[in-house]
Amino acid sequence: MTRSFAILTAAGGSAVLMLGALGFQYIGDMPPCKLCYWQRYPHIGAIVIGVLAVAITGRLFPILGALAALATAAIGGYHTGVERGWWEGPTSCTSGPVGGLSAEGLMAQIMSAPLVRCDDVPWELFTLSMASWNMLASLALFALWCMAIKRS
Repeated sequence: MTRSFAILTAAGGSAVLMLGALGFQYIGDMPPCKLCYWQRYPHIGAIVIGVLAVAITGRLFPILGALAALATAAIGGYHTGVERGWWEGPTSCTSGPVGGLSAEGLMAQIMSAPLVRCDDVPWELFTLSMASWNMLASLALFALWCMAIKRS
């Protein structure tokens, strides 16, 4: 496996996971919780890093890609623990922008926003939640980034 192929596969894997998350959100009508959003950020970073890593040789970008994959795997593992009741999750929730809203407009936004708890599992396959699958897939992507580091 060449460096470029490992990078493209790892970054492409993050892109596929992002598309899947967006599909669940917009097609499956499953709004994400705070931890779901946190898991997305490293994937977005890995996609950008992948483009840069193909264009610029060296080990820096593959190392950053590996760290991004490991970060989203760690957040997925934490989220899995929250879902299974092993530990408590964040007590805060997420919201949309509120600038320029009147009190009535703000109240209407609050009342129409879906309540998404981090400890609820809206979907699972073979007893594993989306967070668990993200963790496992991200560990595989981490291994691909590590292959790219070795080939650098």
